Amino acid sequence: MSTTAQTHRLPTDTDDGMVLIISGPSGVGKTTITRGVERSIPDAVFSVSATTRQRTPADVEGVDYHFVDDAEFERMRAAGELLESAGVYGKKYGTPRAWVEEQRRRGRLVILEIDVQGAIQVRRSIPDALGLYILPPDEPTLLQRLRSRKREDEDGIRRRFEAAKKEIADARASGVYAHFLVNQEVRTTIDEAVRIILDERARRRSKS
Repeated sequence: MSTTAQTHRLPTDTDDGMVLIISGPSGVGKTTITRGVERSIPDAVFSVSATTRQRTPADVEGVDYHFVDDAEFERMRAAGELLESAGVYGKKYGTPRAWVEEQRRRGRLVILEIDVQGAIQVRRSIPDALGLYILPPDEPTLLQRLRSRKREDEDGIRRRFEAAKKEIADARASGVYAHFLVNQEVRTTIDEAVRIILDERARRRSKS
């Protein structure tokens, strides 16, 4: 990026930029919460991941994902163009670095919905990223939510459930997440997340 581009500011630019990481196991409702937070904070923008997974008829390029082939994904990773990357069920996912850094520089709240390993990678590059981890009320509720999605057979659900329990343990041990929010009721969880984010941004402004 040129110096001119770096110094040019838009009327909407602020010095309030922050990266927000939202994570949680499958079935916990994190995407609903992420979208709720995005709608509740005027300057929030959602980071769209690059992926090698096959595009479905319901997917919108640039909205759901940036769809790339394996060779392009590996080129992006080798060139340092991804803040984080991970393999999930045989497909690759990554967060494009330049867009996130540009939006943060312009003062936006940049939301990344990524897994624990990705969050650890992001925090290495952006140490002041705020991490929120979404928890289920309890394990039986999580298992029921996975079943209610009707996306897999019982063996697949059980594998995902065991992976979720491991991910929760990894999240607690990672040191990445400042807050763990139990998603008992979605609207309440969204409101709690928004309050935490606004409080953190106000705290950072007061220190600057």
